[in-house]
Amino acid sequence: MPSHRKPRTLIRSAAPAVGITTAALASVSLLAQSAGAAPGRPKPTVEEVQRKVDDLYRQAGTATETYNRAKEATDVQRTKVDGLLDQVARGTARLNDTRRALGSYAAEQYRTGGMASTVTLMLADDPQAFFDRNHLMKQLTGREEQALRDFETERAGIAKKRADAAQGLERLTASQEALRAGKQDVQTKLAAARTLLSTLTAQEKARLAALEEKKEAEARKKAAELAARQEAARKAAEAAEAAKKPPTAPETGTGTGTGTGTGTGTGTGTGTGTSTGTGTPSASTKAAKALAFARAQIGKPYVWGATGPSSYDCSGLTQAAWKAAGVDLPRTTWDQVKTGTRVATDELRPGDLVFFYDDISHVGMYIGSGMMIHAPKPGAYVREESIYYMPIYGSVRPA
Repeated sequence: MPSHRKPRTLIRSAAPAVGITTAALASVSLLAQSAGAAPGRPKPTVEEVQRKVDDLYRQAGTATETYNRAKEATDVQRTKVDGLLDQVARGTARLNDTRRALGSYAAEQYRTGGMASTVTLMLADDPQAFFDRNHLMKQLTGREEQALRDFETERAGIAKKRADAAQGLERLTASQEALRAGKQDVQTKLAAARTLLSTLTAQEKARLAALEEKKEAEARKKAAELAARQEAARKAAEAAEAAKKPPTAPETGTGTGTGTGTGTGTGTGTGTGTSTGTGTPSASTKAAKALAFARAQIGKPYVWGATGPSSYDCSGLTQAAWKAAGVDLPRTTWDQVKTGTRVATDELRPGDLVFFYDDISHVGMYIGSGMMIHAPKPGAYVREESIYYMPIYGSVRPA
């Protein structure tokens, strides 16, 4: 790091974001009261608890994507600020070198009897004033004049870079505040879900597990129906393709014979062969690579904000999988859904991305037969699951 660049201390605060924390704590308190035996208020049914917990996890997913977007903005802004500060440091070093050169020129001019005011102007804070005095310009050699012009250009450039860096630091601080707020929001939603679940008795937890199994069974049934439709569509397409091919002409005539003879001759012939080479991988090849990567992550834990290799959140997994196939996807579900080609659910192919909920807060990778690989939620692991486990928003084919 250049000696002229001072270490920068990023703003860190243990204090939670104002507004979010107060509302969040109130939310947790109310949920705990509603789940417990609050006076004058009936305890919610297991079905109601399931709906509330699912909704809290969905909200946590939305908050996670907000956090991911803020983190991405923070990383970009930090890189930009670091680059600007490095440029300022290098420019300052060059400016000092030029200043020393101007000083040597001024000293030489003084020794040869030049005007003392020239020395003052050369080293002044505003060398541009020097150019406004034609009678002093005549005292300079071409080398000295160019050095003075370089000095002024360099100084103006550094001043602009410093101003840009200052603005960048302000934006970085704002991004960090958004990052902290997003983190607090996620943690609050998850704490509320844990608080609600902790109020259930063993019998109620068993009932909740049974409801979850029923939900999964219904989702698998819909996945099987989709698989049947897709298989029927595939067979119909194959039949239509076969119908387009012209019939093969029949061959007639048989015979056998033997004979001997000698002779010479020439002839020509044609043949076919194979060749190998390199080129751009096809879309199906890329999808296969992305899918293979996703399969290899099965069993790894969901961690919100994680992008691998030991843990993932939903969009972190799909981003990493397609990156392994050579395709760069944005970080968040909200940006990934804008990448590639939109496809209908019945037209899904392995590798396609399926997005969920109206707020597009979750994503999984389609593997065929109505199933996907995804990083579900905190406390769960990357796994295969029916795409009908959650309400589908839409689907995208990245490549």
